[in-house]
Amino acid sequence: MPATYTFDVFSSLDGFGAAGGDWTGYWGKQGPGLLDHRLALYGEEQRMVFGAHTYRVFARMLASSTEESEVRDPWVTRMTNLPATVVSTTLDGPLDWPDATLVNGDAVDVVARLKEESEVPLRSHGSLSMNRALMAAGLVDRVQVTLFPVITGQTGLDPIFQGAADFDLQLIEHRTLDDHIQELIYRPSLHA
Repeated sequence: MPATYTFDVFSSLDGFGAAGGDWTGYWGKQGPGLLDHRLALYGEEQRMVFGAHTYRVFARMLASSTEESEVRDPWVTRMTNLPATVVSTTLDGPLDWPDATLVNGDAVDVVARLKEESEVPLRSHGSLSMNRALMAAGLVDRVQVTLFPVITGQTGLDPIFQGAADFDLQLIEHRTLDDHIQELIYRPSLHA
């Protein structure tokens, strides 16, 4: 049976994966419920999958952070210690990531192969353009959106589904964290 693949993403209500201006990480809305849930989620055995851009952003962010910064929240540290596959046609190794494998090639081909070969679930946090392509190819089993209670119409960065195909979404799980953050997990299917 193929491994499941989860596209895990943080979002503002208006669909941005980040924001500029004076917003901080998590849009300043994180609480212990979110952080504990993320830590448990990333405590499970799994393989991370990143595109080149997200890998570069994470590696740069971690290299410039201190142990006390929110960039080093325990769940992020746990994520960086999971085995990872970085899919790229532009990066050269070695990678500055504890247990990462660089695979040169098209993400659709690489992830299709990983799904057949992996003995553990696959998860990608971010990697927006790669995951839009994987969704269009039918390789994403779950879209996990952590929805923060903000609208970033003026300062929003990284529109998550800009240019994506049309999809129907079946809600398979949901929870509220810290009384105001929604985690929504969907099974996507191309809209016919």
